[in-house]
Amino acid sequence: MNQAGRRHEKRAGDRAGYRAGGRAGAVALLLAGAMALTACGAGSGSDGTPDLSSGSRKGQSSTGGGQPAPDAVAPETGRSAAPEGDAESGASAAPDVKAPDYLSTFALDVDTASYGYARRTLGDGRLPAAEDVRPEEFVNSFRQGYERPEGNGFSVNVDGARIGSGTGGGGGTGASDWSLLRVGLATRTAPPASERPPAALTFVVDISGSMSETGRLDLVRKSLTILTDELRDDDSLSLVTFSNEAETRLPMTRVKGNRNRIKDVVAEMEPAQSTNVEAGITRGYEESVEGHREGATNRVVLLSDALANTGDTEAEGILRKIDSARREYGITLFGVGVGSDYGDAFIEQLTNKGDGNTTYVGDETQARKVFVDQLPAHLEIRARDAKAQVAFDRKNVQQFRLIGYENRKVADEDFRNDGVDGGEVGPGHTVTALYAVRLREGASGTVAKATVRWLDPKTRKAEEETGTVTTGSVDGTLWGGENDRLQVAAVAAYFADRLRGGDLPGAPGLGELASRAAGLAESTEDSAVEKLATAIGQADRLQRGAGTDDEPEPSEGEIG
Repeated sequence: MNQAGRRHEKRAGDRAGYRAGGRAGAVALLLAGAMALTACGAGSGSDGTPDLSSGSRKGQSSTGGGQPAPDAVAPETGRSAAPEGDAESGASAAPDVKAPDYLSTFALDVDTASYGYARRTLGDGRLPAAEDVRPEEFVNSFRQGYERPEGNGFSVNVDGARIGSGTGGGGGTGASDWSLLRVGLATRTAPPASERPPAALTFVVDISGSMSETGRLDLVRKSLTILTDELRDDDSLSLVTFSNEAETRLPMTRVKGNRNRIKDVVAEMEPAQSTNVEAGITRGYEESVEGHREGATNRVVLLSDALANTGDTEAEGILRKIDSARREYGITLFGVGVGSDYGDAFIEQLTNKGDGNTTYVGDETQARKVFVDQLPAHLEIRARDAKAQVAFDRKNVQQFRLIGYENRKVADEDFRNDGVDGGEVGPGHTVTALYAVRLREGASGTVAKATVRWLDPKTRKAEEETGTVTTGSVDGTLWGGENDRLQVAAVAAYFADRLRGGDLPGAPGLGELASRAAGLAESTEDSAVEKLATAIGQADRLQRGAGTDDEPEPSEGEIG
Protein backbone atom coordinates (compact mmCIF):
# COMPACT_ATOMS: atom_id res chain seq x y z
CA MET A 1 0.00 0.00 0.00
CA ASN A 2 1.43 3.44 -0.85
CA GLN A 3 1.91 6.17 1.74
CA ALA A 4 -1.28 7.97 0.74
CA GLY A 5 -3.27 4.77 1.06
CA ARG A 6 -1.80 4.05 4.52
CA ARG A 7 -2.65 7.56 5.65
CA HIS A 8 -6.21 7.21 4.37
CA GLU A 9 -6.61 3.85 6.11
CA LYS A 10 -5.36 5.27 9.41
CA ARG A 11 -7.62 8.31 9.14
CA ALA A 12 -10.62 6.08 8.39
CA GLY A 13 -10.01 4.32 11.67
CA ASP A 14 -9.52 7.55 13.59
CA ARG A 15 -12.76 9.00 12.31
CA ALA A 16 -14.91 5.88 12.77
CA GLY A 17 -16.97 7.71 15.36
CA TYR A 18 -17.00 11.09 13.68
CA ARG A 19 -20.53 11.04 12.20
CA ALA A 20 -23.51 10.20 10.71
CA GLY A 21 -30.00 24.81 -16.37
CA GLY A 22 -27.82 25.06 -18.91
CA ARG A 23 -24.29 25.79 -19.91
CA ALA A 24 -24.74 29.57 -19.67
CA GLY A 25 -24.78 29.30 -15.88
CA ALA A 26 -21.88 26.93 -15.49
CA VAL A 27 -19.92 28.93 -12.93
CA ALA A 28 -22.79 29.10 -10.48
CA LEU A 29 -22.10 25.99 -8.39
CA LEU A 30 -18.54 27.07 -7.78
CA LEU A 31 -19.74 30.50 -6.72
CA ALA A 32 -22.16 29.53 -4.03
CA GLY A 33 -21.55 25.83 -3.82
CA ALA A 34 -18.88 26.79 -1.32
CA MET A 35 -21.41 29.02 0.38
CA ALA A 36 -23.75 26.21 1.14
CA LEU A 37 -24.59 25.21 4.55
CA THR A 38 -23.87 22.82 7.29
CA ALA A 39 -26.61 20.92 9.05
CA CYS A 40 -27.23 18.99 12.25
CA GLY A 41 -29.87 17.87 14.67
CA ALA A 42 -30.54 16.88 18.25
CA GLY A 43 -32.35 13.68 19.21
CA SER A 44 -35.16 12.89 21.58
CA GLY A 45 -34.92 11.70 25.16
CA SER A 46 -36.10 9.22 27.77
CA ASP A 47 -37.19 9.82 31.31
CA GLY A 48 -34.44 9.40 33.83
CA THR A 49 -31.65 9.84 31.28
CA PRO A 50 -28.65 11.78 32.66
CA ASP A 51 -28.16 15.18 31.07
CA LEU A 52 -25.53 15.35 28.36
CA SER A 53 -25.29 18.72 26.62
CA SER A 54 -25.38 18.64 22.83
CA GLY A 55 -22.45 19.55 20.65
CA SER A 56 -22.56 23.04 19.14
CA ARG A 57 -21.07 24.77 16.13
CA LYS A 58 -19.57 27.99 17.41
CA GLY A 59 -19.01 30.97 15.21
CA GLN A 60 -16.51 33.79 15.65
CA SER A 61 -18.25 35.08 18.78
CA SER A 62 -20.90 34.06 21.26
CA THR A 63 -23.54 36.35 22.65
CA GLY A 64 -25.51 33.79 24.61
CA GLY A 65 -29.03 32.57 24.07
CA GLY A 66 -32.32 32.25 25.85
CA GLN A 67 -33.51 28.68 25.25
CA PRO A 68 -32.77 25.66 27.47
CA ALA A 69 -29.89 23.39 26.55
CA PRO A 70 -30.93 20.09 24.96
CA ASP A 71 -31.00 16.95 27.06
CA ALA A 72 -29.19 14.93 24.42
CA VAL A 73 -27.85 11.39 24.57
CA ALA A 74 -25.65 9.32 22.32
CA PRO A 75 -27.61 8.28 19.20
CA GLU A 76 -27.17 4.59 19.89
CA THR A 77 -28.94 4.71 23.25
CA GLY A 78 -32.17 6.39 22.26
CA ARG A 79 -34.93 7.42 24.61
CA SER A 80 -38.58 8.28 25.01
CA ALA A 81 -40.14 11.05 27.04
CA ALA A 82 -43.17 11.55 29.21
CA PRO A 83 -45.56 14.42 28.50
CA GLU A 84 -45.75 17.45 30.73
CA GLY A 85 -47.41 16.62 34.02
CA ASP A 86 -46.67 12.88 34.00
CA ALA A 87 -45.65 11.74 37.45
CA GLU A 88 -43.15 9.30 35.96
CA SER A 89 -41.12 12.12 34.43
CA GLY A 90 -39.23 12.75 37.66
CA ALA A 91 -40.09 9.83 39.91
CA SER A 92 -36.79 8.01 39.65
CA ALA A 93 -34.66 10.70 38.08
CA ALA A 94 -31.38 11.86 39.53
CA PRO A 95 -31.53 15.35 41.11
CA ASP A 96 -29.73 17.06 38.22
CA VAL A 97 -31.72 15.45 35.38
CA LYS A 98 -33.53 17.96 33.14
CA ALA A 99 -36.93 17.55 31.56
CA PRO A 100 -36.87 15.65 28.25
CA ASP A 101 -35.87 17.81 25.30
CA TYR A 102 -38.29 18.27 22.44
CA LEU A 103 -36.11 20.53 20.31
CA SER A 104 -33.90 19.59 17.36
CA THR A 105 -31.55 22.32 16.12
CA PHE A 106 -29.17 22.27 13.16
CA ALA A 107 -27.26 24.46 10.73
CA LEU A 108 -28.34 23.89 7.15
CA ASP A 109 -26.35 21.81 4.66
CA VAL A 110 -26.59 20.73 1.04
CA ASP A 111 -23.54 18.48 0.78
CA THR A 112 -23.95 15.49 -1.54
CA ALA A 113 -20.41 14.03 -1.61
CA SER A 114 -21.23 11.04 0.60
CA TYR A 115 -23.86 9.76 -1.84
CA GLY A 116 -21.68 10.36 -4.91
CA TYR A 117 -18.76 8.55 -3.33
CA ALA A 118 -20.98 5.64 -2.24
CA ARG A 119 -22.21 5.22 -5.83
CA ARG A 120 -18.63 5.18 -7.07
CA THR A 121 -17.60 2.64 -4.42
CA LEU A 122 -20.53 0.33 -5.17
CA GLY A 123 -19.80 0.60 -8.88
CA ASP A 124 -16.28 -0.60 -8.11
CA GLY A 125 -17.69 -3.68 -6.40
CA ARG A 126 -17.17 -2.59 -2.79
CA LEU A 127 -19.51 -1.58 0.02
CA PRO A 128 -18.77 1.93 1.37
CA ALA A 129 -17.39 2.18 4.88
CA ALA A 130 -20.10 2.92 7.43
CA GLU A 131 -18.31 6.08 8.60
CA ASP A 132 -18.41 7.46 5.04
CA VAL A 133 -22.21 7.20 4.83
CA ARG A 134 -24.19 10.33 5.77
CA PRO A 135 -27.95 9.89 5.25
CA GLU A 136 -28.63 13.62 4.91
CA GLU A 137 -26.32 13.77 1.89
CA PHE A 138 -28.13 10.84 0.28
CA VAL A 139 -31.49 12.57 0.79
CA ASN A 140 -30.28 15.99 -0.38
CA SER A 141 -29.07 14.46 -3.65
CA PHE A 142 -32.64 14.30 -4.98
CA ARG A 143 -35.22 16.87 -6.06
CA GLN A 144 -38.11 17.30 -3.64
CA GLY A 145 -40.45 19.69 -5.45
CA TYR A 146 -40.92 22.14 -2.57
CA GLU A 147 -42.77 25.42 -2.98
CA ARG A 148 -40.30 28.30 -3.15
CA PRO A 149 -40.41 31.79 -1.67
CA GLU A 150 -40.78 34.92 -3.78
CA GLY A 151 -37.87 36.78 -2.18
CA ASN A 152 -34.66 36.01 -0.29
CA GLY A 153 -34.86 33.54 2.54
CA PHE A 154 -36.80 30.30 2.70
CA SER A 155 -40.08 28.55 2.31
CA VAL A 156 -40.82 25.96 4.99
CA ASN A 157 -42.55 22.76 3.89
CA VAL A 158 -43.51 20.13 6.49
CA ASP A 159 -45.34 16.87 5.77
CA GLY A 160 -45.14 13.17 6.46
CA ALA A 161 -46.78 9.75 6.39
CA ARG A 162 -47.19 6.58 8.43
CA ILE A 163 -44.24 4.24 7.93
CA GLY A 164 -45.75 0.78 8.44
CA SER A 165 -43.65 -2.38 8.24
CA GLY A 166 -41.53 -3.13 5.20
CA THR A 167 -42.23 -6.45 3.54
CA GLY A 168 -38.57 -6.97 2.75
CA GLY A 169 -37.47 -7.44 6.34
CA GLY A 170 -36.26 -5.09 9.03
CA GLY A 171 -39.62 -3.51 9.79
CA GLY A 172 -39.57 -4.65 13.36
CA THR A 173 -42.46 -5.14 15.75
CA GLY A 174 -44.46 -1.97 16.27
CA ALA A 175 -43.09 -0.19 13.21
CA SER A 176 -46.63 0.79 12.23
CA ASP A 177 -46.67 3.10 15.25
CA TRP A 178 -44.08 5.29 13.58
CA SER A 179 -44.37 8.10 11.05
CA LEU A 180 -41.81 9.71 8.77
CA LEU A 181 -41.77 13.50 9.09
CA ARG A 182 -40.17 15.60 6.33
CA VAL A 183 -39.01 19.16 6.95
CA GLY A 184 -38.14 20.81 3.63
CA LEU A 185 -36.53 24.22 3.23
CA ALA A 186 -36.13 25.89 -0.16
CA THR A 187 -34.75 29.15 -1.56
CA ARG A 188 -35.89 31.09 -4.61
CA THR A 189 -34.56 29.85 -7.93
CA ALA A 190 -31.60 31.47 -9.63
CA PRO A 191 -31.88 34.50 -11.91
CA PRO A 192 -30.45 34.38 -15.46
CA ALA A 193 -26.68 33.87 -15.57
CA SER A 194 -26.19 37.33 -17.06
CA GLU A 195 -27.52 38.93 -13.86
CA ARG A 196 -25.07 37.37 -11.42
CA PRO A 197 -22.05 39.24 -10.06
CA PRO A 198 -18.67 38.51 -11.68
CA ALA A 199 -16.64 35.66 -10.23
CA ALA A 200 -13.08 35.54 -8.90
CA LEU A 201 -12.27 31.84 -8.52
CA THR A 202 -9.05 30.31 -7.21
CA PHE A 203 -8.70 26.65 -8.11
CA VAL A 204 -6.45 24.56 -5.85
CA VAL A 205 -5.66 21.30 -7.65
CA ASP A 206 -4.09 18.19 -6.15
CA ILE A 207 -1.37 16.83 -8.48
CA SER A 208 0.08 14.29 -6.03
CA GLY A 209 1.03 10.80 -7.11
CA SER A 210 -2.31 9.33 -6.03
CA MET A 211 -4.04 11.62 -8.56
CA SER A 212 -2.50 9.67 -11.44
CA GLU A 213 -5.24 7.04 -11.19
CA THR A 214 -7.81 7.21 -13.99
CA GLY A 215 -10.75 9.32 -12.88
CA ARG A 216 -8.71 11.76 -10.81
CA LEU A 217 -6.38 14.36 -12.38
CA ASP A 218 -7.58 13.54 -15.89
CA LEU A 219 -11.14 14.23 -14.75
CA VAL A 220 -10.07 17.49 -13.09
CA ARG A 221 -8.46 18.64 -16.34
CA LYS A 222 -11.64 17.88 -18.28
CA SER A 223 -13.76 19.66 -15.67
CA LEU A 224 -11.69 22.84 -15.71
CA THR A 225 -11.62 22.87 -19.49
CA ILE A 226 -15.41 22.63 -19.56
CA LEU A 227 -15.67 25.41 -17.00
CA THR A 228 -13.31 27.73 -18.88
CA ASP A 229 -15.70 27.75 -21.82
CA GLU A 230 -18.63 28.54 -19.49
CA LEU A 231 -17.12 31.49 -17.62
CA ARG A 232 -18.13 35.00 -18.59
CA ASP A 233 -15.62 37.47 -20.02
CA ASP A 234 -15.73 39.55 -16.83
CA ASP A 235 -14.92 36.57 -14.59
CA SER A 236 -11.42 35.91 -13.24
CA LEU A 237 -9.56 32.71 -12.51
CA SER A 238 -6.33 31.69 -10.80
CA LEU A 239 -4.78 28.22 -10.54
CA VAL A 240 -2.66 26.73 -7.75
CA THR A 241 -1.34 23.16 -7.78
CA PHE A 242 0.13 21.18 -4.91
CA SER A 243 1.93 17.93 -4.26
CA ASN A 244 4.67 18.08 -1.61
CA GLU A 245 4.72 21.86 -2.15
CA ALA A 246 2.32 24.41 -3.64
CA GLU A 247 2.88 26.40 -6.83
CA THR A 248 0.92 29.22 -8.45
CA ARG A 249 0.46 28.22 -12.08
CA LEU A 250 -1.73 31.17 -13.00
CA PRO A 251 -2.28 34.38 -11.01
CA MET A 252 -5.77 35.90 -10.99
CA THR A 253 -6.51 36.48 -14.68
CA ARG A 254 -9.54 37.91 -16.48
CA VAL A 255 -11.14 35.31 -18.73
CA LYS A 256 -11.68 37.71 -21.64
CA GLY A 257 -8.94 37.13 -24.21
CA ASN A 258 -7.28 34.43 -22.07
CA ARG A 259 -9.37 31.29 -22.50
CA ASN A 260 -6.73 29.47 -24.55
CA ARG A 261 -4.01 30.48 -22.09
CA ILE A 262 -6.06 29.09 -19.20
CA LYS A 263 -6.69 25.83 -21.06
CA ASP A 264 -2.97 25.46 -21.80
CA VAL A 265 -2.09 25.84 -18.10
CA VAL A 266 -4.74 23.26 -17.17
CA ALA A 267 -3.45 20.81 -19.78
CA GLU A 268 0.11 21.07 -18.43
CA MET A 269 -0.82 19.66 -14.99
CA GLU A 270 0.83 16.28 -14.37
CA PRO A 271 1.01 14.03 -11.27
CA ALA A 272 3.99 14.64 -8.99
CA GLN A 273 4.75 13.49 -5.44
CA SER A 274 3.02 13.51 -2.02
CA THR A 275 -0.16 15.28 -0.86
CA ASN A 276 0.37 18.51 1.10
CA VAL A 277 -3.19 19.84 1.32
CA GLU A 278 -2.09 22.42 3.88
CA ALA A 279 0.35 24.01 1.42
CA GLY A 280 -2.22 24.02 -1.36
CA ILE A 281 -5.03 25.63 0.63
CA THR A 282 -2.74 28.18 2.25
CA ARG A 283 -1.33 29.26 -1.13
CA GLY A 284 -4.84 29.22 -2.60
CA TYR A 285 -6.16 31.65 -0.01
CA GLU A 286 -3.11 33.88 -0.50
CA GLU A 287 -3.87 34.03 -4.22
CA SER A 288 -7.56 34.65 -3.54
CA VAL A 289 -6.72 37.57 -1.23
CA GLU A 290 -4.19 38.95 -3.72
CA GLY A 291 -6.73 38.77 -6.54
CA HIS A 292 -9.74 39.76 -4.42
CA ARG A 293 -12.36 41.75 -6.34
CA GLU A 294 -14.87 44.01 -4.64
CA GLY A 295 -18.41 43.26 -5.73
CA ALA A 296 -17.41 39.86 -7.12
CA THR A 297 -17.97 36.36 -5.78
CA ASN A 298 -14.58 35.29 -4.36
CA ARG A 299 -14.13 31.53 -3.85
CA VAL A 300 -11.41 28.93 -3.32
CA VAL A 301 -12.22 25.60 -4.99
CA LEU A 302 -10.31 22.51 -3.86
CA LEU A 303 -10.18 19.56 -6.30
CA SER A 304 -8.54 16.56 -4.64
CA ASP A 305 -8.79 12.97 -3.45
CA ALA A 306 -7.99 14.47 -0.01
CA LEU A 307 -5.47 11.80 0.97
CA ALA A 308 -3.27 14.22 2.90
CA ASN A 309 0.06 12.76 4.02
CA THR A 310 2.48 15.73 4.17
CA GLY A 311 2.37 18.95 6.15
CA ASP A 312 -0.52 19.53 8.54
CA THR A 313 -2.96 16.70 7.86
CA GLU A 314 -5.67 17.83 10.28
CA ALA A 315 -8.51 20.08 9.13
CA GLU A 316 -8.48 22.25 12.26
CA GLY A 317 -4.80 23.13 11.90
CA ILE A 318 -5.13 23.95 8.21
CA LEU A 319 -8.15 26.19 8.75
CA ARG A 320 -6.42 28.13 11.53
CA LYS A 321 -3.77 29.20 9.05
CA ILE A 322 -6.27 30.80 6.68
CA ASP A 323 -8.80 31.95 9.28
CA SER A 324 -8.07 35.68 9.05
CA ALA A 325 -8.38 35.66 5.24
CA ARG A 326 -11.56 33.64 5.49
CA ARG A 327 -13.15 36.06 7.95
CA GLU A 328 -11.87 39.40 6.65
CA TYR A 329 -12.54 38.73 2.97
CA GLY A 330 -15.47 36.34 3.28
CA ILE A 331 -13.72 33.74 1.13
CA THR A 332 -15.35 30.31 1.32
CA LEU A 333 -14.09 26.87 0.41
CA PHE A 334 -15.82 24.52 -2.04
CA GLY A 335 -14.54 20.94 -2.19
CA VAL A 336 -14.82 18.68 -5.23
CA GLY A 337 -13.81 15.12 -4.39
CA VAL A 338 -12.46 12.60 -6.91
CA GLY A 339 -11.01 9.09 -6.85
CA SER A 340 -11.96 5.58 -5.76
CA ASP A 341 -9.95 6.06 -2.54
CA TYR A 342 -11.13 9.40 -1.22
CA GLY A 343 -10.62 11.26 2.09
CA ASP A 344 -14.30 12.00 2.50
CA ALA A 345 -14.39 12.92 6.21
CA PHE A 346 -11.28 15.09 5.91
CA ILE A 347 -12.53 17.22 3.03
CA GLU A 348 -15.95 17.50 4.66
CA GLN A 349 -14.37 18.87 7.84
CA LEU A 350 -12.40 21.38 5.79
CA THR A 351 -15.38 22.70 3.88
CA ASN A 352 -17.84 22.65 6.79
CA LYS A 353 -15.58 24.79 8.94
CA GLY A 354 -14.48 26.79 5.92
CA ASP A 355 -18.09 27.92 5.39
CA GLY A 356 -18.49 25.76 2.32
CA ASN A 357 -19.73 22.42 1.08
CA THR A 358 -18.61 19.36 -0.84
CA THR A 359 -19.63 17.35 -3.84
CA TYR A 360 -18.10 14.34 -5.56
CA VAL A 361 -17.50 13.52 -9.21
CA GLY A 362 -16.72 9.98 -10.30
CA ASP A 363 -16.84 10.30 -14.08
CA GLU A 364 -17.20 12.83 -16.87
CA THR A 365 -21.01 12.65 -16.75
CA GLN A 366 -21.00 13.62 -13.09
CA ALA A 367 -18.41 16.32 -13.75
CA ARG A 368 -20.59 17.87 -16.44
CA LYS A 369 -23.57 17.68 -14.10
CA VAL A 370 -21.64 19.55 -11.41
CA PHE A 371 -19.90 22.11 -13.59
CA VAL A 372 -22.72 22.73 -16.07
CA ASP A 373 -26.14 21.33 -15.25
CA GLN A 374 -26.35 22.12 -11.53
CA LEU A 375 -24.48 25.39 -11.45
CA PRO A 376 -27.47 27.75 -11.89
CA ALA A 377 -28.70 26.55 -8.49
CA HIS A 378 -25.62 27.98 -6.78
CA LEU A 379 -25.49 31.65 -7.68
CA GLU A 380 -25.02 34.48 -5.20
CA ILE A 381 -26.37 34.23 -1.63
CA ARG A 382 -29.97 34.06 -0.52
CA ALA A 383 -29.31 33.76 3.23
CA ARG A 384 -26.37 33.90 5.65
CA ASP A 385 -25.84 31.90 8.84
CA ALA A 386 -29.02 29.90 8.35
CA LYS A 387 -30.16 27.51 11.09
CA ALA A 388 -33.30 25.46 11.64
CA GLN A 389 -35.05 24.34 14.80
CA VAL A 390 -37.87 21.79 14.99
CA ALA A 391 -40.01 21.90 18.15
CA PHE A 392 -42.05 18.74 18.76
CA ASP A 393 -45.33 18.92 20.68
CA ARG A 394 -44.71 16.86 23.80
CA LYS A 395 -48.45 16.19 24.25
CA ASN A 396 -48.56 14.29 20.96
CA VAL A 397 -45.01 13.05 20.36
CA GLN A 398 -43.55 10.18 22.37
CA GLN A 399 -40.23 9.78 20.53
CA PHE A 400 -38.41 11.30 17.60
CA ARG A 401 -35.16 10.74 15.81
CA LEU A 402 -33.44 12.91 13.24
CA ILE A 403 -32.07 10.69 10.47
CA GLY A 404 -28.44 11.62 9.91
CA TYR A 405 -26.90 15.05 10.60
CA GLU A 406 -24.88 13.69 13.53
CA ASN A 407 -21.99 16.04 12.82
CA ARG A 408 -24.15 19.13 12.25
CA LYS A 409 -25.20 19.83 15.81
CA VAL A 410 -26.08 23.28 17.13
CA ALA A 411 -27.01 23.76 20.77
CA ASP A 412 -30.70 24.55 21.14
CA GLU A 413 -29.99 27.73 23.09
CA ASP A 414 -27.84 29.00 20.20
CA PHE A 415 -30.62 28.97 17.62
CA ARG A 416 -31.15 32.74 17.95
CA ASN A 417 -27.53 33.48 18.80
CA ASP A 418 -26.37 35.11 15.55
CA GLY A 419 -22.76 34.88 16.70
CA VAL A 420 -22.94 31.10 16.25
CA ASP A 421 -22.13 29.95 12.76
CA GLY A 422 -24.89 28.72 10.48
CA GLY A 423 -24.57 28.33 6.73
CA GLU A 424 -24.66 30.42 3.57
CA VAL A 425 -27.39 29.37 1.15
CA GLY A 426 -27.56 30.09 -2.55
CA PRO A 427 -30.49 30.27 -5.00
CA GLY A 428 -32.36 27.11 -5.83
CA HIS A 429 -31.10 25.19 -2.81
CA THR A 430 -33.26 22.72 -0.92
CA VAL A 431 -32.48 21.17 2.46
CA THR A 432 -34.40 18.15 3.73
CA ALA A 433 -34.46 16.80 7.27
CA LEU A 434 -36.27 13.50 7.89
CA TYR A 435 -37.45 12.42 11.32
CA ALA A 436 -38.76 9.08 12.55
CA VAL A 437 -41.58 10.11 14.90
CA ARG A 438 -43.64 7.97 17.27
CA LEU A 439 -46.92 9.60 18.23
CA ARG A 440 -48.68 9.03 21.54
CA GLU A 441 -51.84 6.97 21.63
CA GLY A 442 -54.79 9.19 20.74
CA ALA A 443 -52.54 12.02 19.52
CA SER A 444 -54.42 14.87 17.86
CA GLY A 445 -53.32 18.32 16.80
CA THR A 446 -49.84 19.74 16.31
CA VAL A 447 -46.95 17.34 15.77
CA ALA A 448 -44.12 19.84 15.24
CA LYS A 449 -43.29 23.40 14.30
CA ALA A 450 -40.21 24.00 12.15
CA THR A 451 -38.51 27.39 12.18
CA VAL A 452 -35.64 28.57 9.97
CA ARG A 453 -33.63 31.65 10.93
CA TRP A 454 -31.19 33.49 8.69
CA LEU A 455 -29.48 36.83 8.15
CA ASP A 456 -30.38 38.92 5.12
CA PRO A 457 -27.31 38.84 2.83
CA LYS A 458 -27.31 42.63 2.36
CA THR A 459 -28.69 44.13 5.57
CA ARG A 460 -27.63 41.32 7.95
CA LYS A 461 -31.03 41.65 9.59
CA ALA A 462 -32.25 38.42 11.20
CA GLU A 463 -35.41 36.93 9.73
CA GLU A 464 -37.45 33.81 10.48
CA GLU A 465 -40.05 31.66 8.75
CA THR A 466 -42.07 28.81 10.24
CA GLY A 467 -44.16 25.84 9.17
CA THR A 468 -46.36 23.53 11.24
CA VAL A 469 -47.56 19.95 10.70
CA THR A 470 -50.52 18.28 12.42
CA THR A 471 -51.48 14.67 13.02
CA GLY A 472 -53.91 14.83 10.10
CA SER A 473 -50.98 15.53 7.75
CA VAL A 474 -49.07 12.39 8.72
CA ASP A 475 -51.96 9.88 8.71
CA GLY A 476 -51.49 8.78 5.11
CA THR A 477 -49.53 5.69 4.10
CA LEU A 478 -45.92 6.27 3.05
CA TRP A 479 -45.54 3.45 0.55
CA GLY A 480 -47.88 3.62 -2.40
CA GLY A 481 -49.09 7.07 -1.46
CA GLU A 482 -49.43 10.00 -3.82
CA ASN A 483 -46.26 11.81 -2.73
CA ASP A 484 -43.57 10.22 -4.88
CA ARG A 485 -40.90 12.67 -3.76
CA LEU A 486 -41.44 11.89 -0.09
CA GLN A 487 -41.02 8.21 -0.97
CA VAL A 488 -37.78 8.95 -2.86
CA ALA A 489 -36.45 10.76 0.21
CA ALA A 490 -37.46 7.80 2.38
CA VAL A 491 -35.76 5.28 0.08
CA ALA A 492 -32.54 7.33 0.07
CA ALA A 493 -32.55 7.64 3.86
CA TYR A 494 -33.31 3.96 4.48
CA PHE A 495 -30.64 2.97 1.96
CA ALA A 496 -28.02 5.02 3.78
CA ASP A 497 -29.14 3.66 7.14
CA ARG A 498 -28.82 0.09 5.87
CA LEU A 499 -25.32 0.76 4.56
CA ARG A 500 -24.13 1.91 7.96
CA GLY A 501 -25.89 -0.86 9.89
CA GLY A 502 -28.69 1.25 11.34
CA ASP A 503 -32.02 0.18 12.79
CA LEU A 504 -34.65 2.68 11.68
CA PRO A 505 -38.20 1.48 12.39
CA GLY A 506 -40.05 0.14 9.39
CA ALA A 507 -36.94 0.13 7.21
CA PRO A 508 -37.37 -2.27 4.25
CA GLY A 509 -34.55 -4.59 3.28
CA LEU A 510 -32.29 -3.62 0.40
CA GLY A 511 -34.14 -5.85 -2.06
CA GLU A 512 -37.44 -4.13 -1.36
CA LEU A 513 -35.79 -0.70 -1.43
CA ALA A 514 -34.33 -1.45 -4.88
CA SER A 515 -37.77 -2.47 -6.12
CA ARG A 516 -39.41 0.64 -4.69
CA ALA A 517 -36.71 2.87 -6.20
CA ALA A 518 -37.23 1.27 -9.62
CA GLY A 519 -40.96 1.93 -9.41
CA LEU A 520 -40.39 5.52 -8.33
CA ALA A 521 -37.91 6.05 -11.17
CA GLU A 522 -40.69 5.10 -13.58
CA SER A 523 -43.39 7.25 -11.96
CA THR A 524 -41.15 10.30 -11.57
CA GLU A 525 -39.33 9.81 -14.90
CA ASP A 526 -36.19 10.85 -13.02
CA SER A 527 -32.89 9.33 -14.16
CA ALA A 528 -31.33 10.16 -10.78
CA VAL A 529 -33.85 7.87 -9.06
CA GLU A 530 -33.08 5.15 -11.62
CA LYS A 531 -29.40 5.40 -10.65
CA LEU A 532 -30.45 5.15 -7.00
CA ALA A 533 -32.24 1.88 -7.77
CA THR A 534 -29.09 0.58 -9.49
CA ALA A 535 -26.91 1.50 -6.50
CA ILE A 536 -29.26 -0.20 -4.03
CA GLY A 537 -29.29 -3.34 -6.18
CA GLN A 538 -25.49 -3.37 -6.22
CA ALA A 539 -25.38 -3.01 -2.43
CA ASP A 540 -27.93 -5.80 -1.99
CA ARG A 541 -25.86 -8.20 -4.09
CA LEU A 542 -22.66 -7.28 -2.27
CA GLN A 543 -24.21 -7.73 1.16
CA ARG A 544 -25.68 -11.07 0.19
CA GLY A 545 -22.31 -12.13 -1.13
CA ALA A 546 -20.80 -11.16 2.21
CA GLY A 547 -23.30 -13.39 4.00
CA THR A 548 -25.66 -10.72 5.27
CA ASP A 549 -28.93 -12.13 3.92
CA ASP A 550 -30.56 -12.16 7.36
CA GLU A 551 -30.74 -8.53 8.39
CA PRO A 552 -31.45 -7.96 12.12
CA GLU A 553 -34.71 -6.40 13.15
CA PRO A 554 -34.58 -3.48 15.57
CA SER A 555 -36.32 -3.87 18.90
CA GLU A 556 -39.66 -2.22 19.45
CA GLY A 557 -39.80 1.24 21.01
CA GLU A 558 -36.41 2.69 21.86
CA ILE A 559 -34.33 3.70 18.86
CA GLY A 560 -30.99 5.42 18.47
